[in-house]
Amino acid sequence: MVSSFPATTQTTGVHDISSSACLPVHEVLRELVSTREGLSAEAAADRLRQWGPNAVASHKARVLPVLWRQMRSPLLGLLFAAATISYVVGRHSDAVIIGVILTLSVGLGFVNEYRAEKAAEALHGQISHQAVVIRGGRVTAVDVTALVPGDVVELRLGDIVPADLRLLEVTGLECGESVLTGESLPVPKDTAAVSVGVALAELSCCALMGTVVHAGSARAVVVATGTATEFGKIAAGLSGHQLETEFQRGLRRFSMLLVYVAGTLTTSIFVINVVLHKPLIDSLLFSLAIAVGITPQLLPAVVSSSLAAGSRRMSRQKVLVKRLVCIEDLGDVDVLFTDKTGTLTQGRIEFKRALPAGRQSPGQVLKWGLLCTDVDADGSQILGGNPLDTALWEAATAQPEDADANVYQRVGMLPFDHERRMFSTVVRDAMGGTVLVTKGAPESVLERCENVPEQARTLLATEFAAGNRVVAVATRSAPGLVRPAAADEHGLELAGLLVFLDPPKPDAAAALLRLAGLGVTVKIVTGDNPAVAVRVCHDLGLTSSGTITGTDLDAMDDARLRAAIAHTTVFARVSPQHKARIVRVQRTTGHDVAFLGDGVNDALALHAADVGISVDSATDVAKGAADVILLEKDLDVLADGVVGGRRIFANTIKYVLMGTSSNFGNMFSAAGASLFLGFLPMLPSQILLNNLLYDTSQLAIPTDRVDEAQLRRPSHWDIRFIRRFMIFFGPLSSVFDFATFGVMLWVFHSGPAQFRTGWFVESLATQTLVIFAIRTRRIPFWRSHPSLPLTLAALGVVSVGVLLPATPLAARLGFQPLPLGFFVALVAMVICYLALIEVGKRIFYRWRPTPIAEPRGAVGHSRLLRRRAARFSTALRPDHRPRHVGR
Repeated sequence: MVSSFPATTQTTGVHDISSSACLPVHEVLRELVSTREGLSAEAAADRLRQWGPNAVASHKARVLPVLWRQMRSPLLGLLFAAATISYVVGRHSDAVIIGVILTLSVGLGFVNEYRAEKAAEALHGQISHQAVVIRGGRVTAVDVTALVPGDVVELRLGDIVPADLRLLEVTGLECGESVLTGESLPVPKDTAAVSVGVALAELSCCALMGTVVHAGSARAVVVATGTATEFGKIAAGLSGHQLETEFQRGLRRFSMLLVYVAGTLTTSIFVINVVLHKPLIDSLLFSLAIAVGITPQLLPAVVSSSLAAGSRRMSRQKVLVKRLVCIEDLGDVDVLFTDKTGTLTQGRIEFKRALPAGRQSPGQVLKWGLLCTDVDADGSQILGGNPLDTALWEAATAQPEDADANVYQRVGMLPFDHERRMFSTVVRDAMGGTVLVTKGAPESVLERCENVPEQARTLLATEFAAGNRVVAVATRSAPGLVRPAAADEHGLELAGLLVFLDPPKPDAAAALLRLAGLGVTVKIVTGDNPAVAVRVCHDLGLTSSGTITGTDLDAMDDARLRAAIAHTTVFARVSPQHKARIVRVQRTTGHDVAFLGDGVNDALALHAADVGISVDSATDVAKGAADVILLEKDLDVLADGVVGGRRIFANTIKYVLMGTSSNFGNMFSAAGASLFLGFLPMLPSQILLNNLLYDTSQLAIPTDRVDEAQLRRPSHWDIRFIRRFMIFFGPLSSVFDFATFGVMLWVFHSGPAQFRTGWFVESLATQTLVIFAIRTRRIPFWRSHPSLPLTLAALGVVSVGVLLPATPLAARLGFQPLPLGFFVALVAMVICYLALIEVGKRIFYRWRPTPIAEPRGAVGHSRLLRRRAARFSTALRPDHRPRHVGR
């Protein structure tokens, strides 16, 4: 019974094997399953009900974690402190207003983020990981969550091991186990038995969940699933802490800037008022109100609203972002490295013809090609193999008489790896003779052949020049050989060439042009022949400024490569290590780099990039390593994602720039007024109400349009730029605040209540309506139109502020009705203020045209290390709804 194999126990430092895990393989199989037939569908269903799905954790939207993320902002901590002090000293109305602000900020942020988490939960269900198993005597593909103890699983290059397995048959298998052991080198595997007491991570006869198949293939039986696996136990003990992205770090630095400014202003104003012998409690509450007033309290809500709206928009555009905050990172990208297959080309590889060499016929060349695969063909179902092999088998199915491989039996194989770039099998014919068949990259195969006809080399060059993909096939007699090794791949005779066609996508040229218009430079990184890659680029209008091969890369140090990347478009015949190195070196130049890949050979580069991008049809390890999943492999879809990220950042920055400059100006005015007035220029409750109304109007910012100019290039957080903007535009609003003071004191001869009412209405009107000027560098309404919700929200809040002094609530809030002449002066001041802001925009942006990214240097390097560690942990979750331990 399955229950006779208890979960392994965890001790300090190592994972010990339980006695059942040390049973000989034949006993395990006797208890669990027949390796020839596998489990029946009924037995698998029974065990799935007993053991549950093979999932470490699910991407579930959970209330408490989302609520905690909303409450841990330092801005909210400041608000909470102010509310507590107000309540303790008896200013209950102030405490209530601050409480309303807190509730709005946390509540709106929670609703938006929780809704986005629920949407992400649904979207994650669209990504599936498959495992090849034997059930009912047939080889079939099932979702990894449906694996149960006793299933017999096939492992191939690039697979993430879907459960804890005991190996039955092994062919050159090596697994990367760094997630469990920390060792970077892959570990060779075999089927030898082990003794009690050996650390499980060191078992050569086991393949553990989450490890990655780096080379070879194997057949194994599942002995543990889900949280009973070694990886599941480790993951269950983690806190689930998610590492910060650059966007989150920018928000945190900005929040701390406001805390420092608020602290300085609060202390200064309190000291000044005490020195001027104003009431101590009033001075303290006024100072706290100033501190609260300068902070954009609803920033978390605006950010989460923007991200939630962006995620919904991007999901409709077939872009899945694993974490919402990664949306902005996607908008930062300005260099994209991508493979050409399926991205620039249609990805539907079609076998065109076989070109024989020497005495072989086209049918014989095709036959040898079919024999040299690890494809499992069962009637019309083709499992395993790469796209080239799949296309080959589909062609053979259509014309079986041309390639009858049934008279041969495969007796051994040496799987493909990215160093040899070849695949070899040993086949036995009906007479008992054995033949070694090798198939792979033409350059690699021809190196191991003897007496290659010159005509074959000419044909190969012609096919490459035409942009076709070519695979070479060679054979030799191999008496007595059963398990081939790399040393056996020599003395071959070239059988011929297999030619495949993967034409460019009709819309790829337009997508490349669109990315160029967004300031994204596209570079091709491929394992294919350089002539083929250059031809595809030429056909799509992508100017190839230079080509570098893997051999060229080996001869370059990083300094030379850094200089060469700038004028290189195509990197061909490169290994996984080459791809990762290219990405790392490009990042040191200060660019934000994305890598788009879908194979196991892309995993290292996906980890190394600022933004790793994969597709739903990718290998498990590629999807696990990526930050962004495209549900359709299309550069136009990727361009939509880039635009979406930039739109979200642009709208967030609108709120930041407007809020900091207006609030800083108002609080600067309040501080100045308190120096010469015999009373507080505005009551603490009025300051807080002003900010509550103002911030409420800004919740419509995520709906706003963004100027095309802001989408043409990436923007980054720059705290120095925000600080300069605040200091430059803040005093401009103070000019009209002091004008209001003069009107109230010298024209209308107002007392304290009417003075406060007039400034309340003026400050609310100016700081709310200035959004129409701050939101764009163009002339508002004429050359840049705000969204209708934003327009209605801003005008609605100003109307509330104007009408509030005439309502029954006025006396309770300390307001008095205003004379009609004040509103005439108010309209004039608002018009003059907006005109002055327009003049200020021209001066400011001429002096400092655009925000720039902060220097990367060591920050970029540490960011790479954090991302790599976090992503690798994420990559090892087999659940199709993964919860991220790291990123």
